[in-house]
Amino acid sequence: MQNRFIDSLSELPKPLATALIPLLNEEFCGHIDASQLAELVNISGMPEDKLLLSILPIAAALAKPSISEFYVGAIAKGESGDIYMGANFELSSEALFHTVHAEQSAISHAWLNGEQKIVDIIVNFSPCGHCRQFMNELVNGININIHLPGQQPQLLAHYLPYAFGPADLQVTKPLLSKSNIEFSLNSDDPMIIEAVDQAGLSYAPYTSNLASVVLETKDGHTYCGRYAENAAFNPSMMPMQMALSNLIRHNRDYSDINRAVLIESSAGKISLANATMDTLQAVSAVELEHIFVDPS
Repeated sequence: MQNRFIDSLSELPKPLATALIPLLNEEFCGHIDASQLAELVNISGMPEDKLLLSILPIAAALAKPSISEFYVGAIAKGESGDIYMGANFELSSEALFHTVHAEQSAISHAWLNGEQKIVDIIVNFSPCGHCRQFMNELVNGININIHLPGQQPQLLAHYLPYAFGPADLQVTKPLLSKSNIEFSLNSDDPMIIEAVDQAGLSYAPYTSNLASVVLETKDGHTYCGRYAENAAFNPSMMPMQMALSNLIRHNRDYSDINRAVLIESSAGKISLANATMDTLQAVSAVELEHIFVDPS
């Protein structure tokens, strides 16, 4: 079991903690599939909604809040029945806009695993305005159920009345909609091929700057992130931040990074290169490889 979960387990009911221990192995990054979740419900004897609230300390243990020291954990439940944990992270000594919020981390976790709809968000503190706006970008986002400790579940519409979202900017395929744009690039480099594929799955309806980042660690593992724009612009999630959140969820350290690639569309109205380099330089001396690709 990973050391980062030891203290959190002590906050859980004993039957649930005992059932969770086999899942919290070195490969665990916060993903529990529907069959595993059903087994946890059965073993613990807890209703699913109560169980999900109870395991929030496990999600919060994924956090890396180097500035605030405020640990937030979130769980996104996909339409598939799988659940995806996420947590906040901050970059030490760097501007606060580099921060990833727990809800963003959990949603991006689900998206990277192919979920096309989030039905529930479970979080240990009330979502801030930034996160409410980010959730509103999702497919049927305004109807996501928000679960908080000690409160009855409420739709996102309750927390975000008079919402402004993608439909107001004539976007008909919100974040998490199935999409795959192909790009023209000849390469036999597996990492670049992966980055191009991920860029094709990214979401940039406001700038057309489809983009992705792939980080390679010294042992050859890769961790990707995609660009996820937002109708309110500022809550957009950068691909580097998503990739770093992915890295942290997998219990890897910034010092493990050996290579970093940014792919972005040549048709975009903006470039993420400077912002991506700033973020990378805050955590690693690795030089960013930056490649523009043309839509097919």
